[in-house]
Amino acid sequence: MRGYKEPGFNDRVAAANSAKIKALEMLKNKPKPSEAELAERAERRRQKETGEAEKRAAAVAAREAAKAAMEQAQRDAATAAAAAAEEARAAAEAARPKLPTTEELKAARDARYAARKARKR
Repeated sequence: MRGYKEPGFNDRVAAANSAKIKALEMLKNKPKPSEAELAERAERRRQKETGEAEKRAAAVAAREAAKAAMEQAQRDAATAAAAAAEEARAAAEAARPKLPTTEELKAARDARYAARKARKR
């Protein structure tokens, strides 16, 4: 009984070529799709693309709506912050002691002077 014979380089090349030829023949013998089947595939592809385009448009619209809502909320927050700051400024202004003006200081000084003169007489 003979032992196992290792395939040589030429044997491996021949086996690869025969496998390649067999695969090409299988592709050649494969039936071509009919016109109706091609049209159906094209229609399904168009429907799929249309559906995907609608999904993308809906996603863009949702993002824009969310962005508009966020901007509106920021504007509302800024308005509320400005109103609160104005109220705080008004409260601080009311709480601050009023400094007399120069005319008021002069009038008070003149009144003290007149009272002092009146006491001396």
